Amino acid sequence: MPHPGWTGFSFDGIGTRWEISTPSPLSGAHRRQLLDTVADYDAAWSRFRPDSLIAGAARQPGRYELPAGAAALGPLYETLYRLSGGAMTPLIGGSLEHLGYDAGYSLRQDGPPQPAPPWDDVLDWQGTVLTTRAPVVIDVGAAGKGQLADLLSAVLREGGVREHFIDASGDLLNAGPAPVDVGLEHPYDPARAIGIVSLGTGALCASAANRRAWGDGLHHVLDGTTGAPVRTVVASWAMAASAMTADALATALFFVDGFRLQQEFDCSWLTVYSDGHAEYSADFEGVLFS
Repeated sequence: MPHPGWTGFSFDGIGTRWEISTPSPLSGAHRRQLLDTVADYDAAWSRFRPDSLIAGAARQPGRYELPAGAAALGPLYETLYRLSGGAMTPLIGGSLEHLGYDAGYSLRQDGPPQPAPPWDDVLDWQGTVLTTRAPVVIDVGAAGKGQLADLLSAVLREGGVREHFIDASGDLLNAGPAPVDVGLEHPYDPARAIGIVSLGTGALCASAANRRAWGDGLHHVLDGTTGAPVRTVVASWAMAASAMTADALATALFFVDGFRLQQEFDCSWLTVYSDGHAEYSADFEGVLFS
């Protein structure tokens, strides 16, 4: 537990293990609201189920009405698409499926990597309305888990649970009374840490090449312009007020220099490169081990 004496509520959702810690046990009504929020998010955004809202876009072009949260996701992705020169894109789903990260988790590569289609050619995203001009596999995994953490936090606050800590398999949101010391997982050895950072009120999210890895050096962080896994960065962390932003920026750090991201976002960050060196913002307050 992040705070001594708190209790936890654990469950699985959107392919992730969640643990929500609170000063007192959550009521049955609170738990049902949280699980319903997870189920609704999965029903809208999952590319792994044929009945989701975005699954229709993979079958045929058209106009799709998405949940309210889409109005925040769209501009965030558009900004990061621009900053990364198209490398970070919600249209990466087809490239992931081509490499074997598909609904059946076949983990079998179907030929050489394929780039994602250019945004302006196939997609118009205005608020909660998604209009596609060709079949496209949308994947918002780079920011979706963080957005869901924010939504769960909102459910708790609206239910009177102001203090809580959400752990979505290492992506963290702290609404507790005190900072929490968090170990930064070694990108090549999950049993070790490369440092410790203090998380106050806000979110800390990570992205790493050793998570969701398969085959001959394949992993889930693909460059949309090539469809191939990124090789220059092995791990990244981002801190921001919202988990959605922190989650998205952790992935963006695989493509965009952290100092450039700070010109657009209020964040702190750490990037570890494949050659062993690390870069970080001055306000990423923690200790890196030598």
